[in-house]
Formats: sequence, structure tokens, C-alpha cells
Amino acid sequence: MFTNPRPRRAVPAVVMTMLLAACAAAFDEPLAHAGGWPPLWQDAPQPTQTDFTQPNFEAPSAAHCHRPPSTREVPGRGSEMQGRAEHHGVQAEAAPMLRRRDAAPAAEAKSAASPAAGAVAADSASRFAPDPWSQPQPTPPIAQRPAHETVTAGMVDDNADFGEYLRYRERKAGLPVRERDISERYLLEVTDAHGHPVHDAEVAVQRAGVAQPLMWARTDTAGRVWLHPRAFLSPSAANERTLGVAVRKGGTQARAMLLRGQSSAVQVRLGSVGVAARPRLDLVFLVDATGSMGDEIAKLKTSMRAMSQQIAQLPGQPDICYGLVAYRDRGDAFLTRTHDFTDDLGSFQQQLARVQAAGGGDTPEALNEALHEVVHGLSWRADAARMVVLVADAPPHLDYGGPQYDIDMQAALAKGIKLFAVGASGLDPVGEYIYRQIAQYTAGRFVFLTYREASDPGSGPGTQTLHDVNQYSVQTLDRLIVRLVGEEMARLRRG
Repeated sequence: MFTNPRPRRAVPAVVMTMLLAACAAAFDEPLAHAGGWPPLWQDAPQPTQTDFTQPNFEAPSAAHCHRPPSTREVPGRGSEMQGRAEHHGVQAEAAPMLRRRDAAPAAEAKSAASPAAGAVAADSASRFAPDPWSQPQPTPPIAQRPAHETVTAGMVDDNADFGEYLRYRERKAGLPVRERDISERYLLEVTDAHGHPVHDAEVAVQRAGVAQPLMWARTDTAGRVWLHPRAFLSPSAANERTLGVAVRKGGTQARAMLLRGQSSAVQVRLGSVGVAARPRLDLVFLVDATGSMGDEIAKLKTSMRAMSQQIAQLPGQPDICYGLVAYRDRGDAFLTRTHDFTDDLGSFQQQLARVQAAGGGDTPEALNEALHEVVHGLSWRADAARMVVLVADAPPHLDYGGPQYDIDMQAALAKGIKLFAVGASGLDPVGEYIYRQIAQYTAGRFVFLTYREASDPGSGPGTQTLHDVNQYSVQTLDRLIVRLVGEEMARLRRG
């Protein structure tokens, strides 16, 4: 039998109001704890976990750079972006896995061992299309700053004023970077039997009873290297109080102990070490070639001849090899474009002249991939001063996976490569932090462009900057680069 349900009683209005208020309070409470309304639509960047895996690397071994110019490109578009390289003027081959070894054969030795190598390379070159960089590149619709003949820059040495650098890092804590703890620092000094500094000595830092090193390094032209145990010690070895330091150069070697907490430098004396009659310099320009870098690239082109002439006239008239790596980003015409070392200055300048600013888009660029190419992909010579001048205005992409700058700055130290990072206009705080990281860790310098008005790059050359620096001097950028090279080379002993 069908029956009507019992009639419902109406809920008094005051009760309904109280129920709605309670529901609203319950709904709003979590949002209040989350920071109010509107809630964040994207989670804040999470700090990356430090990777204590030791970087793989190949010790510098090239005998010379007297070779025809060669170019290697990693495209930025399509599936080729995963790393296939297009070689211009050289035979294409798969890049071997990089690893540290005592004696790596030079690329020239491989070529000499194969009589047909030259013919194969020439035939390969004839099949390639004209260099696309020789053609005008499209410029994205961005506002270009007025071009100025003079570009001024300042410089800070974060190792010389280490206390201020640590305070800077405290002020910038929380930035989305790959952090390395460098707060604990020790100076290693290597001399020969007569007390002279030993350049390019191989250094291995070890745990007691363990042959595998915790880290590698090479001494600079002053026979020195900075060691940062917390940057490379894994949590399992963080409490090691004493570390072993093994040093060798040529046929001589010696050992010392690093007692953590000591205030004096670790000093190692080798036996007699030979000195080159003519100093060697391997100099690389690592250039951001995205659209916002037009002015900086133009200035680099116009000043390169004068810089190279002044560097060639430094005391000892150094034997100079020039290299160039330009980079953009994924989705652009190329990711990295590498010109290996050559002693043909005219050819190098032609390669530089073809660099055009284009592409980009978002702020970060493919600096990780480019730095990896510089450290591992170039034919660095044995017994040379090795310097990289980075000219860029953006941080690296940290979300791509693959190479990471903190691993490769350790590999750079292992190969004795110093990085001098030039921050162009528009470099944000994350970029400044990362540039200073790689410069400080490899004993380089952080260089930054300066203007008449700090907030207006179009105001022309001047002394002002928005970067978090103080007590710096200002010079034109080309003179500053020559000065940095000159200071490095002046410390080399000459036979």
C-alpha cells in the first residue's frame, strides 16, 4: 500500500544561518593555514638533493691545437635534441663515455694512426651544406638596447673576500639552485724541490685506507687549489676528521694530510719538475646566443682582435689555443654549437663573427648542456693554463635532467679549468648565484656589466649595478678580460 511520507518540519532560519556559518568556517580554515586566498596554483621550487657522485672526466691530454677548424652541433629541435651531433668538416662519430684515466690518447694521434682519416674527413666535409651561421638569423621581436661602443664591467673575487661571499650566500638562502656547501675551505699549495709553485699538478683527496679518491683537482698557475670537503663528502664520510692528499706531476709524487679545522694551508713539496719553455693558454669563450644577447655578442666581436693581440703580447708570448661554444635552448635551431680549439686566430674570429643572437623564449637557457660540452667535449691540452669566459644573461634550466652545472664545475676543477662568469644585463638573482658558484669553486671571478643607471642598461657605460656586490672597480670589459688572463699567465714559471 502506498502511503504519504510524514511531513518534514521547516528548519528555523536562525539555525540554517548557524549551520552555513559553521560550514564556511570549516572550509576556510585550511586555506587560512595555507596562506590565505587565493591559494598558490603551483608549488614552490623544492631544494635539490646534493649528488655526491664523483664526476667522470678525462684528464687533459691534447698535444697541440694546430688543426683545421671543426664544428660540432647539437640541434635544439625534434628528436635530434636528445644528443645526436652533426659534425661539419670532421668525420661524425659517437662521443665516447668520458672517464678519468692516467693517459688519454690525443685526437691527433688517432688521426695520424689512420692514413685514410684525412681523405674521409675531406669527403665528409664536401657533403655538408654551407654553414647556417654564415646566413642572417631571424631576430625575435624583443626590445634591443641602444648599442654602445664601450661596455664597462666590474669584478669581484669571492675567494679573496670569502667572508663577504658567505654572507651573500646567507642573504640569498632559499633560491632554487643546486647547492654545494663550501663554508669549510682549505688552501693546498704545491711547490717543487726549490720552493717554486708547481702548475697543473694532479691532486687526489682520499679517505684513510681507500684508494678511490673522494675528489680530483689540478693546481693553477700559482700552484694552488681550494678544497671544500663539505661540497664533496657524502653523509657517510661527513665526519672524517683527517683526509689524505696525494699530488703528482710528471714522474714525481708526494703525500700530505688535511686535518679538518686547521687554519694553515696544506703544503706539499714535490721533487724536481720540468718547466715549459713557452707558456700555454687554452682560452674558451662560452656564449649565450639567444635573442637578448645581441649587444654583448656584437661587442665581443668588435673587441676580439684587440684582446687577442694584447694577450699574445703578454710576457713569454704564450702559445694560445682558442675555443668557442655557443648555446641557446630547446626548441631553437641548436642547443649547443662547438668550435674546438685552434691556433688559427683568423679562423676563430670568422667562427665568432657567425654567431647571431636569436631564439630563447623563457628566461633559463641550456647553460648546463653548454658547460658540460666545454668541460668534456673540447681538446684541452696538457700543461696549459685553462680558462673559460662565460658571457650570458640567464641561469641554466634545472628541470631538464641530464648534465648539471654543480657536477661539471667539480669536473672543471678536476681538469684545472677556471671559469670567469660575465653576467650581462638582465641576469636575475638565481643566475648571479649560479655564476658566482661556478666561479668561486674553480677559483675564477664573477664579472658583471655596469651602467650609468643601474636599472637602465640603455643608459650607457657607467659604474652602477643591481647585483649584490660591493667594493669593486670598473674597467671596459675587453681590458678586464685581458687583465684576468694576464694575471693568470704572469704566475707561470718559464724555462
